[in-house]
Amino acid sequence: MKIESLEELYIEELRDVYDAEQQLVKALPKMAKAATSDSLRAALEEHLDVTESQVQRLEEIFAELGTKAKGGKCEAMKGLLEEAKELIEDDIDPEVMDVALIMAAQKVEHYEIASYGCLRTFAELLEHEEQAETLQEILDEEKDADENLTEIAETSINLDAVDEEEDDDEVVSKKPSGGDGSE
Repeated sequence: MKIESLEELYIEELRDVYDAEQQLVKALPKMAKAATSDSLRAALEEHLDVTESQVQRLEEIFAELGTKAKGGKCEAMKGLLEEAKELIEDDIDPEVMDVALIMAAQKVEHYEIASYGCLRTFAELLEHEEQAETLQEILDEEKDADENLTEIAETSINLDAVDEEEDDDEVVSKKPSGGDGSE
């Protein structure tokens, strides 16, 4: 497809992020189910509700533009979610799994933050003021989700993973290393 104007790029990128959000709606329940931390599970479930709302608001933007929301597949989100799926399927210690899930979720959030920041700017340049406001609201929600994940990681999840590793090291160091009981 040849893109000849900022308006065409704007619509194409809206379609891309719309598909990304739809993929995320399908992936978040799986990520929440894999979480062992109640706070992480709750954050992922809460973001699912927010994401579903974002999909609806994007559909409203498409209606305002008089164009269809359907378009190409967001390959970036597909790749990020494939990485998350692989992590979930790996044999990872539960405390480390939560760290891995936060990392995967934050990769997604950072992609979305970049996308919505650009889209908001495009909307402003194209004088789609209401759409720019909606896209700013979504951008703020993505930033809030990222900050929430950081807070969860820093206040408990990362510490739990480190404590688990230290506990494993203690067990290994207490085992005798030789057949005579010496260490």
